[in-house]
Amino acid sequence: MTRSALSHLGDQGDVRMVDVSSKKVTQRSATAEALVFLPPPVLALFENGDLQGPKGPVFQIARIAGIQAAKRTGELIPLCHPIGLDSIELTFSIKKNEVYILASARVEAKTGVEMEALTAASVAALTIYDMCKAVSHEIEIRAIRLLEKTGGKNDFKRN
Repeated sequence: MTRSALSHLGDQGDVRMVDVSSKKVTQRSATAEALVFLPPPVLALFENGDLQGPKGPVFQIARIAGIQAAKRTGELIPLCHPIGLDSIELTFSIKKNEVYILASARVEAKTGVEMEALTAASVAALTIYDMCKAVSHEIEIRAIRLLEKTGGKNDFKRN
């Protein structure tokens, strides 16, 4: 891969924000996931129906944290365009010993929303860790990745 393939570097290697002024406004969407491993003592809290956790309703607070983070992605990630999201949704499910977080974002804009979806999933995972760490520090955030994006120049769907 050459340096020119990196959109945030200019010809001389200088850091830059990508110029989207000539792009068309289109409907764009992105979905990201995060997986959080729950060790047995933490998993037991969820299996017993105690979704409160040590600091409160874990999934509801993680959902709010993910939404807030998605809305502030342009402030958190250098060179990321600030955009007004049309929608950000987070869902949570427990599969075996992991929390599966799915974050989906939509916007009508000149730039995509994959960073917003990834940020939402990441911060939701970190919030689950924070809220459950009093029970165990063996919690692991194991995966954060883009699943798909639509709109703009190139669509993407993970196999």
